[in-house]
Amino acid sequence: MATTSRRNMLRTLAGGLAGTAALANAGASAAGLLNAPDTTQKEWFDDVFSSGKAVSGGLHLYRFSDEIYALTKPISWIPNPGSARDLRKVEVPAGFITDFASVPKIFWSILPRDGVYVYPAIIHDYMYWMQEAAREQADETLREGMQDFKVDIVSINAIYWGVRAGGGAAWAANAKLRSSGERRVIRRFPEDPLVSWFDWKKDSTVF
Repeated sequence: MATTSRRNMLRTLAGGLAGTAALANAGASAAGLLNAPDTTQKEWFDDVFSSGKAVSGGLHLYRFSDEIYALTKPISWIPNPGSARDLRKVEVPAGFITDFASVPKIFWSILPRDGVYVYPAIIHDYMYWMQEAAREQADETLREGMQDFKVDIVSINAIYWGVRAGGGAAWAANAKLRSSGERRVIRRFPEDPLVSWFDWKKDSTVF
């Protein structure tokens, strides 16, 4: 009974967000590399995904006292064959600062910030910070990343349409912070587990 209730809540949330968001997905196209006449889809897939996964690097984290996290080892994500043509490989370096999935606190009981989608959420967080690709590409990467982790479709839709509807403010805020000199990739980690990210970033030598 509890599971059905939660799924119904998520469907309602996803439907509401979808109604307020503009459709940004123009449709997926085949990967350009598959056009090579001497390369079959299976050969290309086996070459790129020799590990059998679109993601690489176990999730190793340092936790600050204010519930902010830093990667202690790099992670990456590679588009699957058939992904939208403009999606690309994303590599997140060790030391990147993240708050996991940006889910409003009211929904944490059904969409926890550290759910199974936390890996693609960090990839998405990094893309929103670096802004080397369009916001739409970052959001689509999040959606495909969640599919790679076999997240249920209701949660995928709720999170995806949530960032489509509300991600613009975070994107703009990140751009402003970067222009003001804010940095989010550290080289040195605290030894004291009680140190907060707010205090640690005040020391310029940690970057």
